[in-house]
Amino acid sequence: MKTTTFTRTRLATCLSLVMGAVAAYPALAQQTDSTEQQQANEETNFEVIQVSGIRESLTKSMLAKKAASGVVDAISAEDIGKFPDTNLAESLQRITGVAIDRSNGEGSKITVRGFGPDYNLVTLNGRQMPAANVEATSASSSRSFDFANLASEGVAAVEVYKTSLASQPTGGIGSTVNLVTAKPLSNPGLKTSVGVKAVFDDSTETGDSVTPEVSGLYSQTFADDTFGVQLIGSVQKRDSGAAVAETGNGWYTIKGDGGDWGSLPRDGSFENLPGENDVYAVPRNLAYNFDEVSRTRTNGQLTLQYRPLDSLTTTLDYTYSELETQTQRQQLSTWFNGVPAFGEYTPGTNTEGSVMGPVIYADNTCCDVGLGTSDYTVTNENKSLGLNVEWLATDNLTLEVDYHHSTAEAGPDSDLGSNNVVSAVQFDRVQTIVDYSQDFPVMDIIYADGVDGLDPSRMLTSGTSFRNSYQKSDIDQLQFRGNYYFDEGIVTSIDFGLTGMEAKNRSAYSVAQRDTWGGYGAPEDYPDDIFLPEDLPGRFDDVLGSNGANLEPFYYASSMGDLISAISQIAIANGDDLGPCDTTLCMDPNFETDRTVVEKQWAVYLQANMQFDIGDMPVWLSIGGRYEDTTVESDAQVPEIAYMRWDGANEFGLVTEGFQTTTLEGGYDHFLPSVDFKMEVVEDWFVRASYSKTIARPGYGDIQGGLTVNTLARFNGGTGNAGNPNLLPYESSNIDLSTEYYYGEGSYVSVGYFDKEVDNFIGSDSYTDTLFDIATPIGGPRYDEAVAAVGDDLAAVRDYFIAQGYVNDAGEVIGIDGEDPLLPITIVQPVNSSDSRSVDGFEFAVQHIFGGSGFGVMANYTMVDGDVEYDNYNTNKGEVENQFALLGLSDTANFVLFYENAGWEVRAAWNWRDRFLSATIDGNGERNPTYVEAYDQLDVNVRYQVTDNMEVFVEGINVTGEYQRAHGRHPNMLINVVDVEPRYNLGMRYNF
Repeated sequence: MKTTTFTRTRLATCLSLVMGAVAAYPALAQQTDSTEQQQANEETNFEVIQVSGIRESLTKSMLAKKAASGVVDAISAEDIGKFPDTNLAESLQRITGVAIDRSNGEGSKITVRGFGPDYNLVTLNGRQMPAANVEATSASSSRSFDFANLASEGVAAVEVYKTSLASQPTGGIGSTVNLVTAKPLSNPGLKTSVGVKAVFDDSTETGDSVTPEVSGLYSQTFADDTFGVQLIGSVQKRDSGAAVAETGNGWYTIKGDGGDWGSLPRDGSFENLPGENDVYAVPRNLAYNFDEVSRTRTNGQLTLQYRPLDSLTTTLDYTYSELETQTQRQQLSTWFNGVPAFGEYTPGTNTEGSVMGPVIYADNTCCDVGLGTSDYTVTNENKSLGLNVEWLATDNLTLEVDYHHSTAEAGPDSDLGSNNVVSAVQFDRVQTIVDYSQDFPVMDIIYADGVDGLDPSRMLTSGTSFRNSYQKSDIDQLQFRGNYYFDEGIVTSIDFGLTGMEAKNRSAYSVAQRDTWGGYGAPEDYPDDIFLPEDLPGRFDDVLGSNGANLEPFYYASSMGDLISAISQIAIANGDDLGPCDTTLCMDPNFETDRTVVEKQWAVYLQANMQFDIGDMPVWLSIGGRYEDTTVESDAQVPEIAYMRWDGANEFGLVTEGFQTTTLEGGYDHFLPSVDFKMEVVEDWFVRASYSKTIARPGYGDIQGGLTVNTLARFNGGTGNAGNPNLLPYESSNIDLSTEYYYGEGSYVSVGYFDKEVDNFIGSDSYTDTLFDIATPIGGPRYDEAVAAVGDDLAAVRDYFIAQGYVNDAGEVIGIDGEDPLLPITIVQPVNSSDSRSVDGFEFAVQHIFGGSGFGVMANYTMVDGDVEYDNYNTNKGEVENQFALLGLSDTANFVLFYENAGWEVRAAWNWRDRFLSATIDGNGERNPTYVEAYDQLDVNVRYQVTDNMEVFVEGINVTGEYQRAHGRHPNMLINVVDVEPRYNLGMRYNF
């Protein structure tokens, strides 16, 4: 019979205290004395293999997976300050079941087992971390953590817990991701390294294609290794560019052959007309965006440790990160007001489920061609101060107290706001034809007679919008943890603890918008030389279909400063007030929407860890329970709507006047059990079974206490959002079954099955009401008179109103109370589903090292399925059942081939993610889906150890230059296509 004894060495105690401690403290195993090392190896039943580099990192990660009670995957640093990838998210995507979202060509947020960023909890050394983001046109509401904020140099390991333990914090249905930083007392002695890197990015048109990155690490212990200090810092500068074609304001969905807005004419001008049972859509706009992004990331980390007694260790650490991002955008765009002229759609079947997409779509909307210019800077700052005291009170009892105060803050870095646009226009468009037959939408603009395309002498500006989006999150958390170890018996240890946390989130937003969409000033007021021609087709030369013969040949770029100066001169001459800064354009520093959510969480847990034998097979069993109580209080200041103003053909501004403040409360409590079973069937062959209940809390926007109406409306109504502080969190019952065989040095194969039954699923419902009793000029007697005189073209009707003097004292076309109809406003509100939804899947992984050849391979594949898919045939109009769909659900695969020998490290990593649903609300606030199409990427990393202290390396990211694409209900309904260029890093690292 195989037995295991439990001698309570200090190392064994730490291994029990922190799950996966081999991953958490990479150098620990090599720095203990030989006797203690041998005992620890026997107790944890794994072999220590003296290797370095890639194989060392993979071996540590494998041992962490092997030793864990539940399903845990880890990535370990190859050396202190040397993580496998410069971006943590890029490393995480190599883990089975983990996929990433990319921003600016870099990994940012993660999806685990089909559950997107908001369903995964990120902790730093076991501490729950706040997150802050800004949105383009609203206050942010996300809890998701952006890994692009953190450099990898300060991270020793990343642990991904796919099953739950009672001792773990709650908040992640997909996973709990713990970032573990290095500690000086775990790496005694002097450790110093410096890294320099050149970032090569040819995607930029105006920035530097080569930018620097510098990092450094200092770690030293003193007084017989009882006191340690560690300082890590890094600064990265990167300039990049991106060319994007997008339908930013979404598609208007239509069912059948009726007379809905934008319906196709039935005069033979369109091929493959939809039948009464077909669903199709028409675009609201099309834009080509050309972004230049300049990013500076600064990270710093200071760790102080003091161990006055062998039984007492204190750790004080401070982590700081700042990401400053400046975005300059040029845009060529056209708006469509539902005036289809001719074209072709894909064939429909005129049966339930039939969704048709456009092949050619021509629209007769006039009159402006938009040339938008944006220039804004956003800063995201994170701070975390923590104190940890660990006390080995007796040979059997370990106690630990941990406190941290952490903040995350994101907002604009100048008075130009967190996002903005100044629209230059040329009013000569009579028709727009778009070819949607390939990945790239080819836009052909038909100009008025006598006008030969874009002409600087005919350009002026129209509307402007300067947005101020801000989010700040604060977390204060106190944790008390204890572990008691038994000398004998089936129960080997008891884990217990108490946690208290207060999370405060503030999300705020204001907009200074001028709705002068009919033009401001005259073309003569704007110097021709501030509009510079730029090649258009060349910016998309990697995208299928971008070589279309009818594609617009160029666009005009302008600087924000030139446009603001020209507009200010007109304002001064006319005595106009442009907003908060008088005759200068700027954001509004006074927030119109200001929401604060305070969550207070208390938790207590108890977990028993057992070991016994079934026949000759050792068994490890952990049974625990966690009780959590959460209260929610939400204050919200939101603007009151005074009246509606008709600003353009299909553009209506809702004018705000004053504010209202509401306070709402909610709360919930849960008991969350967990059971983890592990058995070694034969030597190195394990089977596992786990059951747990987990929760994921609603987004901050979902539980905010107010109702916010968008200030831009359309002819058929307005849109808005309302929160629901009484929302319950997602609650998931989880079952995991898996088996693993560790058959060689650093080699294993594993197969797993998981099933998650999710209750309280949160989706978006909507209702329509005449909120604020706002009169609209659409549909009243004056409107009927205008239609009878000039027809139903909205631009002509508005011109008729103005010609007849149907305006107020300010010259605005508005509705008349008591005479005109009230504006319907559709409010989207989060609600809990009463039905359970199921997500299940299989995970396959293999890691193999080919003996002493230096070659190795990693491969994994995850299949995910569930009854939480989106129904594209459901238009969400009328009395239809609300759809609940899971964002991020997709299959994933990874394949990594590496070679390590004679000072060389070579790694090629291929990552693939299948199509997934990324949103259910489009850019116009309507309930329409967005799907990110299947995407794969190849990264290459080559390193050479020049001396014992110095290595040089080159890294290639997306070396094949794959582009990304997203669509709506049909693949031809383009949402966006992003032309992403490869980038390369060339660098050197020196250890002193």
